[in-house]
Amino acid sequence: MSFTLAIVGRPNVGKSTLFNRLVGKRIALVDDQPGVTRDLREGDARLAELRFTVIDTAGLEEATDESLPGRMRKLTERAVEMADACLFMIDARAGVLPADEVFADILRKKSAHVVLAANKAEGRAGEGGMIEAYSLGLGDPIGMSAEHADGMADLAEVLRPLVEAKGEETARIVAEAPEMDVAVDEEATEVSFAPTLARPLQIAVVGR
Repeated sequence: MSFTLAIVGRPNVGKSTLFNRLVGKRIALVDDQPGVTRDLREGDARLAELRFTVIDTAGLEEATDESLPGRMRKLTERAVEMADACLFMIDARAGVLPADEVFADILRKKSAHVVLAANKAEGRAGEGGMIEAYSLGLGDPIGMSAEHADGMADLAEVLRPLVEAKGEETARIVAEAPEMDVAVDEEATEVSFAPTLARPLQIAVVGR
């Protein structure tokens, strides 16, 4: 049960670019046209010494539930609910748009941990967007450029306690889980399962 981070935000803010950088290879399609990502993509992320699962989501758009953008939004919302934390990305050059404010409200209700990132923040063009990001009420934004790898150290610093806390939780669950043993009664045809500290349960997974 590794830590899972979902990258969310409006279309074309740089989510797939960051996803590709975290997984170390080009998996998600990247294009200047919005709406390129149509589903969820999952990968093994490496950031400094951190190892976790990252999910690239479709761009959040205001739309009816029956439309394709609406169904994509629902899929993204489910990923948010399943993830341990959400990285909410805005475009610092465009600043905070009304849609960003709407989705910030959604994330407050659906995600326990929201990390705010202002992408494309390199240069003076992104300074205004960095300041506007505070208006979303999601804490201090991380200024970054996913394309040029700027801000990755800051992102690692924010994620580190969350990843470590998840690791401690997983270790505790494993430690507290009772071990199981298979006891076979030679005079009976039934197989019983009983917890024991002596031998762990062994499971074979078979099939085509």
